[in-house]
Amino acid sequence: MKAVFMGLGYIGLPTATVAAGKGLQVVGVDINEKVIETINQGQIHIVEPGLQQLVQSVVEAGNLRASLFPEEADVFLIVVPTPFKGGNHEPDITYVTAATQAVIPYLKEGDLYIIESTSPVGTTEKMMQLIYAERPELKGKIYIAYCPERVLPGNVLYELEHNDRVIGGINKESTEKAVQFYSRFVKGNLHKTNSRTAEMCKLTENSSRDVQIAFANELSLICDKAGINVWELIELANKHPRVNILQPGCGVGGHCIAVDPYFITADFPVESQLIAKSREINNYKSFWCAEKIKNAILEFELKSKRKPVVAIMGLAFKPNIDDLRESPAKYIAQKVMQAELDGLLIVEPNISEHPVFKLTNYKEAYEKADIVTFLVAHNEFKTLPWTDDKVILDFCGIFKK
Repeated sequence: MKAVFMGLGYIGLPTATVAAGKGLQVVGVDINEKVIETINQGQIHIVEPGLQQLVQSVVEAGNLRASLFPEEADVFLIVVPTPFKGGNHEPDITYVTAATQAVIPYLKEGDLYIIESTSPVGTTEKMMQLIYAERPELKGKIYIAYCPERVLPGNVLYELEHNDRVIGGINKESTEKAVQFYSRFVKGNLHKTNSRTAEMCKLTENSSRDVQIAFANELSLICDKAGINVWELIELANKHPRVNILQPGCGVGGHCIAVDPYFITADFPVESQLIAKSREINNYKSFWCAEKIKNAILEFELKSKRKPVVAIMGLAFKPNIDDLRESPAKYIAQKVMQAELDGLLIVEPNISEHPVFKLTNYKEAYEKADIVTFLVAHNEFKTLPWTDDKVILDFCGIFKK
C-alpha cells in the first residue's frame, strides 16, 4: 500500500514515519524545500523524542520519501494547518482546500482520502463536493473520511500507535475503508462514526480541556486576590474522590486547545457560552501575568532606585517541547519587552535561537536576575533552588509558592 501525506509538520511527519515503519510506502509532501531536503537526508526539522532515529531508519529502508508534489497512491491524507482568517477567530480551511486540490488529479477509483487536520464541522463534506465537482466520474467510487489526531507533543510516537482513534466516513463504506487503513499501524481501538461527529469530537475534546484549564486559571486569579496559595488549595480540593482540578498556568497555547474552541464558537455563537467564556478567561490570564511582571518591575525600581534584571523563563506553549505556536509565554515575553527593552533575559532551553528574542542560558539568567518569572514548567527549571534574595513570580508551579 502506498500513502501520500500532505503536510510534514508536527503531526504529519510523525504519522507518516510511523506508517512507513509498519511497511507502508509513504510519500510526504510539503511546500517547504528545506523540509523536503532535511527529511530525505534522514534528518528532522522539529523536536520530538525518538523521531530522529525512526525517520532515519525508514528513509534508509526506502519506505519514506519527501517531495514537493503529490503522486499516485492508494491513500491520501490531509495533515495541514487550519489557522484563523486575518486577525479574527474564524477558521480558515484554505490549506485543507489547497492540499485537496493538489491531490485531485491523482485520485482514481478505489482510493481513500482522509482529512486529519482539525476542521470546522462539515469540512469533509465540503471537500467531497470539491472533489466531485472537478472529478465527477469518481462520485461514489472513492472513499472519503475524517480522522482527527489526538496526540501529546513530546509523546507523539507512542500515542500515535496506542491512542484510540475516532474515524468518520461520509458513508459506512468509507468508514470501514479508513478503519482498515489505520489498523495497519494503530494498536488503539478504532471507533466508527460519521464525518460530522468525528469533526465535532476533535473540537469537543480540546474545548473540554480549555474549560477545565479556565477553571484552574480563574481559581489562581481569585487566590491571588485572597492571599491563598492556589497550588496548595488545588492539592487539597483534589483529595475529594470526585474532584480533579487541573493546574493553572500563564494561559493556554498550542495549535489545539487555544484554537479549536473557536471552531465551535464561530459556527455556534449563541449556543457556546461556556466555551467562549473559557477562551476569554484563558486569554485574560496571559494579560494578567504580563501586568503582574510589569508591576513587579515598577515596585523594584521604586524600592531599589534602579532597573532590575528580569528573567523570562520559558517561551514554549507547554513544558519540555520547542513548539511556540499560540504560546501564552511568548505573548507575555513580548508584552514585557514592549515596556522594558533593557535588562531582560529570555530563556527557552528547547530552542537554540529565535528571530525576535536573544536567548540566555537558564542557569545564567537565574543567577543574574533580580526578578525571575517562571512561565513554563520545563524540567531544567525544576532543578533551580528557591532563593529569598530574588523576586520570584511562579506562574506555572515550579516551586508551588
